[in-house]
Amino acid sequence: MTTENKTSVIQSLQIGLNILEILAKEKEPLKFTDIQNLTSMTKSNLYKYLSTLSQFGMIYRNPHTNTYTLGHKLVQLGSVALGHTSLIEMVIPHFKKINERTNLTVLLAVPSIQGPLISYISSSAEYGINIGAQMGTHLPLNCSTGIVFSTFEKNSIMKEWELEELMKFSKDEIEKFNEEKEKTKQLRFATKKEPLVTHVSSFSVPILNFNEELLGAITIVGITETVPKTLDDPTGQFVMEIAKEISEFYGYSK
Repeated sequence: MTTENKTSVIQSLQIGLNILEILAKEKEPLKFTDIQNLTSMTKSNLYKYLSTLSQFGMIYRNPHTNTYTLGHKLVQLGSVALGHTSLIEMVIPHFKKINERTNLTVLLAVPSIQGPLISYISSSAEYGINIGAQMGTHLPLNCSTGIVFSTFEKNSIMKEWELEELMKFSKDEIEKFNEEKEKTKQLRFATKKEPLVTHVSSFSVPILNFNEELLGAITIVGITETVPKTLDDPTGQFVMEIAKEISEFYGYSK
């Protein structure tokens, strides 16, 4: 029996999972020496584990600070497992309401190191359009979802993504983007005309928690003429009320 119990566990996998658990429990990125102290592993063994986990996207090493955090792959795998995260479970009935009210496609994007990650999409039964993205897609900075994340996301792990995206912008585009951010901060929504696909535009609002941290963004996508562009648009007001209701569930009160 003793032999069976020992052989039923893959020790190397167990060690790798232990490293992930340590990174998950810590509130700040960890240095190599921090992880070594918490695991009591030799430098050579720990280096091999960290390199392997990094290679598969399970952890992320910031090249500027030489610190480690959980990787985008874990976020992607967890988010795509529909119905297994509380945020997705929360938005599903609300997204159906938006579909029925607007006939527009609705998507949920959550934070990840590589940018806003689409973790759930609810398409209208009446209109099926190409929105230029699918589940597991990372959205760019120059779409309405990207603007919302840049405006409300406080976590430093997404700043590198934003800086890399801004390097693709011209001086005029950066100036316009900053104006859009300021407007988004005041109005609590972002709208963008045809950012990914011709004739298809988007409208995004943030989902915040009790600490005003960004949990995700609700984005409605449709033919340009049907997507809200102003604060007084009934469709936009309806989506903003939905986002407010979800945010209040997570303790947001402002």
